[in-house]
Formats: sequence, structure tokens, C-alpha cells
Amino acid sequence: MNTTKYSTIDIWAILERISDPEIPVLSVVDLGVVREVNELEEGFEILITPTYSGCPAMSMIETEIKATLSEIGIPSKVKLILSPAWTTDWMSEKGKQKLKAYGIAPPEKEDLDINALFGKSHAVECPQCNSKNTVLISQFGSTACKALHKCKDCLEPFDYFKCLR
Repeated sequence: MNTTKYSTIDIWAILERISDPEIPVLSVVDLGVVREVNELEEGFEILITPTYSGCPAMSMIETEIKATLSEIGIPSKVKLILSPAWTTDWMSEKGKQKLKAYGIAPPEKEDLDINALFGKSHAVECPQCNSKNTVLISQFGSTACKALHKCKDCLEPFDYFKCLR
């Protein structure tokens, strides 16, 4: 049993304060990369899953989790789990709202992104003006998990967080 004064609920709350390095408005909990928090004999084990294989932010997230917990005297281990693969379904609703407020369109239905693979366009709601009069500019945005769109009404370009399942 854990010898610290912290519970798993406390650890989840602490992890809520750790930002994703690529999208700092999201916590690693909002993003859904933190899978589990387990009590150990001494400290805690945090299980994390990358948003996609080879995600460069994962080592930074692991380092930040360990450093944050260490600063308050909590021993921890961070373990990378690859299966099952991360899905946008794991993002919190609060996280999706934060994305939109930040100017990134949150993931929509899976078939939208599948259709894009076959050259079929789809309208993603603009996070600036809420118009659906948008166009895909590039399937590849500022990071591998985002696509670049443009609103035909307000003329603003914006990232769309791709739906992954």
C-alpha cells in the first residue's frame, strides 16, 4: 500500500494541471493520454498512451509527470501503453470545449476523416464563427494529429483535431 498521504484521486487532480506540450490549453487528462493511476508500495504508477505511434510529445509528457510529482515528494513510475491505441473518444468533453475556445476545431464524427481519405470533402465547424462553410486545405496541419481548414465566411484558417478510432 502507498505510504504517501496522497490518493489516486489526488494524483488525477495533479495530472489535470499538466499541459500537453503541443496544445498547452489541454491537460494530459483532458487529452485522454493518461490511462490509469495505480498505487504502488511506494508512490504511484501512471499509465500513458500516445495519441499516435511515434508522438514526439510523449517523452516530454513522461518527464513532466515525473517532475511534477517529484516536486511534491511523490515517487512515481510512468509506463507507456500502446494497446489499445489511443482514440479521440478518450478526450474529455471539457477538453473538446477548450480546443474550440483555443481556435482548434475538436474532433467530429469518424466518417468525416475516413471520407477525406477518399477525396470526399466534409465541412468542419469553424471554431471562430461557428460556420460550416469550410474547406479542407491540407490533411496535414501543424502536428500529425491535426488537419488544416479554412472558413469561407470569416476567411480564417484553423486546425481541426482529426478523429482517430
